[in-house]
Amino acid sequence: MTVTRWGILGAARFARTTMAPAIHEAAQAQLVAVASRDPAKAAPFAALAPGLRVHDSYEALLADPDIDAVYIPLPNALHADWAEKAMRAGKAALVEKPLGMSVAEIDRLIAVRAETGVLCAEAYMPPHHPQWQQVRRLLADGAVGTLQMVRGVFTFTLDDPGNIRAQAAMGGGGLRDVGIYPIGMTRWALQAEPEGITADIRIENGVDTRAELRGHVGDVVVTMVSGLSQMRWQEMVFHGDQGLIRLPAPFNPGAFAEGAVELHRPDHSVSVWRYPADRQYVLQVEAFGRSLRDGAAYPVPLAFSRGSQAVIDAAFAAAGDR
Repeated sequence: MTVTRWGILGAARFARTTMAPAIHEAAQAQLVAVASRDPAKAAPFAALAPGLRVHDSYEALLADPDIDAVYIPLPNALHADWAEKAMRAGKAALVEKPLGMSVAEIDRLIAVRAETGVLCAEAYMPPHHPQWQQVRRLLADGAVGTLQMVRGVFTFTLDDPGNIRAQAAMGGGGLRDVGIYPIGMTRWALQAEPEGITADIRIENGVDTRAELRGHVGDVVVTMVSGLSQMRWQEMVFHGDQGLIRLPAPFNPGAFAEGAVELHRPDHSVSVWRYPADRQYVLQVEAFGRSLRDGAAYPVPLAFSRGSQAVIDAAFAAAGDR
């Protein structure tokens, strides 16, 4: 296999505006098919990929012998079931976050992965961006001295009550949508699991609209904030006794702000590494293709996704919600 042939389950807006173009732009990747009962919704995908096949059901797309991998952008509550169906159909599955609704669902996918030998992973893009490799290097080199605090924030205002993020039955809520980013990247940067999770969570109409999680990794205090009812904002800070690392666009570089890593020192000097052109969604597609074609280790394995879900489960348990 020299090119990974992709299909997309559904014509979701994010798939249309972000992931389909990323597949189209990625090296050794080809968008082959989309599943949609509405030909009008498939038209933007066909504009990217002339000759695109449009299947009228998800099952038909999974049965297509000319597809190697599928991207699954369905509502959260459907992710695990369709990921399992894809693997059992022999299609590698890149599943939009959150991979599952609970640790138990992810454990089921891990078991199916072991049974079938088919690649499955969460479409969790920040680890693919070079700004995060720089963060790991700086922390490993002791650039902040003794790390003492980590704080991550990702919020926006959701005004549409009909949006699936606002629907409890579809697995909506801020923690699963944006909270997974400060949770996951705290874990990824520290290469360790937060313990002692406490949480202050506001539930409105069955979904969390504000959450502040606290825990610790050894002596490092970690705070992870997310929400659907606050001004649009994202930031991550790693605060030590001899320095501070700040990312002004840790999760959506290029869309929220330029990708950059700032190193602040006690003498008020600042070093900045800038990443104006790196495309994390394209890098994600290329990494998944390498794993599928060559067996290269995928940067976001199922075990990593399980760890983030464990924090979310612990937060809801600590707050007495869901």
